[in-house]
Amino acid sequence: MALSKPCFFTHLKTLAKPHHIHLRQQYPPNFLSLRLLSFATPEDAAAERRRRKRRLRMEPPSNSLRQSQPQRRPLTPISNPNPNAPKLPEHVSVLTGNRLNLHNKILKLVRENDLEEASLYTRHSIYSNCKPTVFTCNTVMAALIRQSKYADFLTLHRFITQAGVVPNVVTYNLLITAYCDCRKTDTALEHYKQIINNAPFSPSPTTYRILVKGLVDNSKIEQALPLKDDMIEKGLKPDPAVYNYLMLGLVKNGDSDGALSLFEELKTKIGGSVSDGIVYGNLMKAYFLKGMEKEAMDCYHEAVGENSSIRMSAVAYNSILDALNKNGKFDEALNLFDKVCSEHNPPMKITINLGTFNVMVNGFCAQKKFKDAIEVFRNMDEKRCNPDTVSYNNLIEQLCGNSMVAEAEELYNEMGEKGINPDEVTYVLLMDACFSENRADDANEYFGKLLESGLRPNLVVFNKVIDGLIEAAKIDEAKLCFDQMVERLSPDVSCFESMLKTLCEAGKLDEVLKTIDGMLSDESVGLSSEMKEYVSDELRKVGREDELVQLIEAKEREKEEKERQKAEALAKEAEEKAAAAEAANARSKFSIGDFLGSSDKEGTEEVPPAEVVEEVPAAEAVEEVPAAEAVEDSVNGNNLGNEVKTADKGSVEQVVA
Repeated sequence: MALSKPCFFTHLKTLAKPHHIHLRQQYPPNFLSLRLLSFATPEDAAAERRRRKRRLRMEPPSNSLRQSQPQRRPLTPISNPNPNAPKLPEHVSVLTGNRLNLHNKILKLVRENDLEEASLYTRHSIYSNCKPTVFTCNTVMAALIRQSKYADFLTLHRFITQAGVVPNVVTYNLLITAYCDCRKTDTALEHYKQIINNAPFSPSPTTYRILVKGLVDNSKIEQALPLKDDMIEKGLKPDPAVYNYLMLGLVKNGDSDGALSLFEELKTKIGGSVSDGIVYGNLMKAYFLKGMEKEAMDCYHEAVGENSSIRMSAVAYNSILDALNKNGKFDEALNLFDKVCSEHNPPMKITINLGTFNVMVNGFCAQKKFKDAIEVFRNMDEKRCNPDTVSYNNLIEQLCGNSMVAEAEELYNEMGEKGINPDEVTYVLLMDACFSENRADDANEYFGKLLESGLRPNLVVFNKVIDGLIEAAKIDEAKLCFDQMVERLSPDVSCFESMLKTLCEAGKLDEVLKTIDGMLSDESVGLSSEMKEYVSDELRKVGREDELVQLIEAKEREKEEKERQKAEALAKEAEEKAAAAEAANARSKFSIGDFLGSSDKEGTEEVPPAEVVEEVPAAEAVEEVPAAEAVEDSVNGNNLGNEVKTADKGSVEQVVA
């Protein structure tokens, strides 16, 4: 049966609809033609519609098929954060992409020991599109601290803080380390309190270790002891490393009972035996200090015995080795040293480090076995340990103190070959050794190398060199060193007086007068009456006492002239300020409103007839100005002078001038 016309058009509309947009089930092409001829009656078409509706109810909605599009979150009001709340440091997850590449570049510079370039690269990157993370900044600052470049560290830290890099707990730990190393423990404690009061995080166990060690090293055990209780209050567990530093400080002060009580306190808080071997070295020292040698050796066997359950690290072994060496147990220390060297298998097991060799060098030197000490020191490379400047200084000090200057100088030359930079301590040790062996020229040469290396010696070093040169009768060299000290530092009066006496005894009176000239020019030094009398007596012996009087008078006149010029400059400046204030006051009174008011008043005055009809000469004739232009000129002040009365012209011109 053929379809009716309305039904046929209904099917055409159905075919025209884009079914694919709704992501419905697609049918084969022949389905459309079959469907067009299959509905014989309207009832069949209605049945088909009902079937399609049932199928739509069973199938999932079309929007659930759009899995690639994220669902929109419901709009919730975003609360404004507190602007006064401290900013949180960055998470390690930000170290990706370009920032990770930047971190690796700077880390490469640090490994190449190019810290100046690494610091400069970090500074330039702060304001670039790729800002370094706090982890990158901490890497550079930690490298600066390892090389004792504290001034550069503080400069970089101040820069990144001002640039808005939020510090984390590692940044604070580095800052506390720097101040403790510079013996500024009060400042370190202030930064610790800043973490407690202001930082959005709590101090870590490393924070307490650094701070307690710094206080103990600076002989402030009283301030270090309360920190162990603060650590417990902050929710941290008792740290054996913190107790180890506290026990070390008490042992240094001779308080063996206090050290033993701390160990018992640690056992009580842990709830059993202490399995960390870091505390056993200082525990042995406390027993040795108290005369309990048997108990000390029992601790030794408990820590390093065959079936020991104590966890020993390289630091723990070093502490036990030091306790044995300093208490007459060198043979046991040597056996333990051989044992830990044989067990050392990095990275699986690390039993020795640089400190191990430093402890054994001190032990060999205490036994007067200096050649063995040098041999052990040079075998350090075989165990993948690289000596630093402190290690070299330790051995050089031992050798110089035992008249082995030649061997010490060999070590100094090795430092240059290995790229290890000597510091101020290295040069001072060598200079003292050379002076003790009457080698003043060599000592002066080392002092020259000290200045050439860029180090900045203090007054103690300068005075030591000057005194050594004077004792060796090297007056000219001593005077040259003194002049360098005056240029670089600010010596006190005693330094000048000592040099004046030396020059007078050497008969170098011209240098004496030059030195006095410099003293009189420096207001912070001056010339005392006793020193003036002493120099006058020396000059009187050769008939030159008048030169000192003339020099002092000339300096007094010069000083008076400077004071007079300074007073004149101040007076002139005061006069200029007063004149400027008076002129400003006059200009404020001479306002446009006053002139406009006076011109209006003149317009209202009655003019005599004789003045109105008076004929004006041609030379004084004024060109007629339109009314609009006259009003504009009066407002702009262009014609104010013509509106002033003749009697007032003089006063006005004075004010304008």
